[in-house]
Amino acid sequence: MKQPPKLENSIDAIQRVAKDLRDPDGGCLWALKQDHSSLKRYLIEESYEVIDAIDTYEKTKDDTELKEELGDLFFQVVFHSQLADERGSFNLEDVAQGIAEKLIFRHPHVYGDLEVKDANQVLQNWEKLKKKERENKNKKKPDGVLSGVPKYLPALQKAFHMGQKVEKLGFDWSSDETGTEQVFAKIQEEIDELKKELPDQASKFKTENQNEQKERATLELGDLFFALAQLARRFHIDPEEALQKSNAKFQSRFEFMESQLREVLKGDENPTLDQWEQQWQKAKQAEKSTQS
Repeated sequence: MKQPPKLENSIDAIQRVAKDLRDPDGGCLWALKQDHSSLKRYLIEESYEVIDAIDTYEKTKDDTELKEELGDLFFQVVFHSQLADERGSFNLEDVAQGIAEKLIFRHPHVYGDLEVKDANQVLQNWEKLKKKERENKNKKKPDGVLSGVPKYLPALQKAFHMGQKVEKLGFDWSSDETGTEQVFAKIQEEIDELKKELPDQASKFKTENQNEQKERATLELGDLFFALAQLARRFHIDPEEALQKSNAKFQSRFEFMESQLREVLKGDENPTLDQWEQQWQKAKQAEKSTQS
């Protein structure tokens, strides 16, 4: 049985915990089986739990949950650093030093003589410095503008960021009303193309798992989502946040309907469409009453 580390120095303590968990002699059997790849899902999950905790804080101003979830996310960094340390690559101190050096380099308006007018100019300079860093790392083959977009971003968020990247190179609709009309025209074009690929009965795609028509429809639906993400970008709306809010709204309304139809749902048959519609309208009215 191992002795718990002293908590006077919390950073040393959490590093010791990670090391103890990975110790073949008396460590954690689950932790010993992990590698960078197996931990990816937990890194993503912990990141989203931090986001949930931020939303909770915004509503309640109680940041207890936020502190806890940030700790869980931080341990993911500690754990990955421990894995790297075991193979003699880098450790947590190296990670911290690396990000400190990067931030100092990318903030010449704070740590140097560069003068900036506003936050937008800060972001523009940030992108230039990132590009310079990438070129220094790989002088033989310069990275493209989209190479810095993380592969595993949620799809809507990734589409949004890709649009932001190419916009900086002038690949975008015009910034006036004509450009906005062109975006909506593009969305309508994608809707029309999607309709052409959809069967007359939705059940056909359910029963025929893989076919060329379904693949074409999948691609057209993706094109529609991508166009919607660009509309969101144009008006500075985060599409991922927008969809999350719609999800939350739907969940709230449906839970209201379930509460109203609880007795019916206990039976052998589901409520009728008319019953669902009546309760849906009530849920919307209840929502308005709460907001007013």
